[in-house]
Amino acid sequence: MKPYKIWILAAIITVAAAVFQRMTRPTYPLKGTKEIAGQKVKYKLTRSAETVRDVEITAPIIEGYQAYLVFKKYKTNDSLTYQPMKFEHQQWVGTLPSLPAAGKYVYNIHYKHLQNDNQWLVLSDKDIVIRFKGEVPAWILILHILFIFSAMLFSNYTGILSLSKKANTMFWAKITLIFLIIGGFVFGPLVQKYAFGAFWTGFPFGYDLTDNKVLLSVLAWVIAFFMYRRNKNLRWFLFASLITFAIYLIPHSLFGSELDFTTGVIKQG
Repeated sequence: MKPYKIWILAAIITVAAAVFQRMTRPTYPLKGTKEIAGQKVKYKLTRSAETVRDVEITAPIIEGYQAYLVFKKYKTNDSLTYQPMKFEHQQWVGTLPSLPAAGKYVYNIHYKHLQNDNQWLVLSDKDIVIRFKGEVPAWILILHILFIFSAMLFSNYTGILSLSKKANTMFWAKITLIFLIIGGFVFGPLVQKYAFGAFWTGFPFGYDLTDNKVLLSVLAWVIAFFMYRRNKNLRWFLFASLITFAIYLIPHSLFGSELDFTTGVIKQG
């Protein structure tokens, strides 16, 4: 297979994996369409916000009903707050007060019939959990994403290239490892520090899945290099590439940082 075809195939695999990971992560907005009170409505409910500001929650109109933003702090015995939403720009708008980093609310949208106080409807079939994070400088976030995304691309390219036993497979394997280390061990901890106050929350300090994914990916490539030096089999780089691909299919931010409101301590993973 010609190099440009390998690049195209690697790019397709990388983009597909990135889209899948993004759409399955627990902080991705919850979108849906639902028929409620005989009306078909579309909704998009936020599941991630920054600590520097209150977060605006919007909900669709259901004719004949007043919308309420119903929420409380996650995993607490607090009473539910019923906040009447305001009608703005052909939609209902409510506001969740900001929380410290890793703080979470559980919320939903309830509708009360204008003529019957006992008639209520609920927008989402399951309650939504929203997590707050600190504001990360744009340049750090951009470089983190750029290096990690590039590492995924180079990893896929190297894996496919190893099947043809090309001489430059080793070169691209080195590039992959370098980009993984910079993206995951340099800019990754900086993102984590700004967002949740700690540089590293994976093994051995915690169980943060995002950090541990980076660690496992780097270990896979280190093992591949070690084994290649022993038997000169390029298929070890295919092994590392497949491990990396499988790891990055795991949703981003799964089992992430969470603030314990009782102790005020952020649980890692």
